[in-house]
Amino acid sequence: MELKNMLVGQSGGPTAVINSSLCGVVTEAGRHPEKIGKCYGMVNGIEGFLKGRFLDFEEALPGDGRKGLLTTPGAYLGSCRYKLPEDLDDPVYRELFEKFEELGIGYFLYIGGNDSMDTVSKLSRYGRKTGSSVVVLGEPKTIDNDLIHTDHTPGFGSAARYVASTVREIVLDAGVYDTRSVTIVEIMGRHAGWLTAASVLARKCRGDNPLLVYLPEVPFDQEAFLRKVEECFAVNNTVVVCVSEGIRDKDGVFVCEYDSDAGLDSFGHKMLAGCGKYLERLVRARLGVKARSVELNVSQRCSASMLSAADQQEAFMAGRYGVQAALGGETGKMISFVRKSDAPYSLACGLEDVDDICNKEKTVPLTWITGDGTDLGEEFLIYAKPLIKGNVQIPEDEDGLPLFVCRK
Repeated sequence: MELKNMLVGQSGGPTAVINSSLCGVVTEAGRHPEKIGKCYGMVNGIEGFLKGRFLDFEEALPGDGRKGLLTTPGAYLGSCRYKLPEDLDDPVYRELFEKFEELGIGYFLYIGGNDSMDTVSKLSRYGRKTGSSVVVLGEPKTIDNDLIHTDHTPGFGSAARYVASTVREIVLDAGVYDTRSVTIVEIMGRHAGWLTAASVLARKCRGDNPLLVYLPEVPFDQEAFLRKVEECFAVNNTVVVCVSEGIRDKDGVFVCEYDSDAGLDSFGHKMLAGCGKYLERLVRARLGVKARSVELNVSQRCSASMLSAADQQEAFMAGRYGVQAALGGETGKMISFVRKSDAPYSLACGLEDVDDICNKEKTVPLTWITGDGTDLGEEFLIYAKPLIKGNVQIPEDEDGLPLFVCRK
């Protein structure tokens, strides 16, 4: 059998386990020397590859050095936010496939979220159109957990654990004084509130903070919000509120836009930030109580200290499964997670048509959102708890700091 080379890349926002998926790909590729020749990595995704930037894993991370990927956050290969043209007749497609041919690429795997699956879809459709034999597959990744046709995505479990743990610490800190105060915690999530929903896992007992949780799935009414905060003071002088960065009103206007115009990224998405600060000022002005806001920002996706063992193992499994699927001739698909059981928790990998996934978003089911849009029900807890479990020992250097692998 003629040896074909494999090319893998990473795209979009990184996660705590995107490198675990990469490790799974490279490890499994090395187990099939009779079918796969070299395993190359795109540096800075499809955009970097177009500029001729790639590496050979045998040279960059030989032998046991690859194990360090399992506990290294960020994107080892570097990332990009590059949108391929809608027109498949654009010269860039021919250029990419000519580069594939020059490197002897027979298998292309791209690790990323929704926009990355758009890239996978376009490349696989171009391949079908031109009769190319290059297999193109998508490896799921996103802390937002908004890819459809999969139970969840690698990266969400660790980010959810970080949110739950950090909010629990914030709750304890906020409650040290017996005076009325409101703490607003702003959490990532543009259209889907999965990560903000994870804040309810922080509660230690019934009636514990966060007392209010707002997701973008439900229209936000600031007058109703102020009334809810007032009602919470009857329960606790300290009120912790968790909000998604993408909360918006009934007219679809983002709360963060009440203060300023949001810019656009390369995909045309509004760059959201600041709803927590706006609500902090609103509470202080209207309710006359101490208020502060905390934006968790990129810490949600780059923290290895809260790495979920379940998330790490599943990300590695997805990477391996992608290689196996590629060797089986599958193309134009995304690796998915299929939940077999909640108790005991059981999961398997599957394949879904990437054309049905890209440019769509999975939101938190409205039936899971309770309390007039300010809380989550038991269904979410059953869903999320297995994903955040298990500790991972992070290697340390001589100074006791995390030891991560990095690209030279």
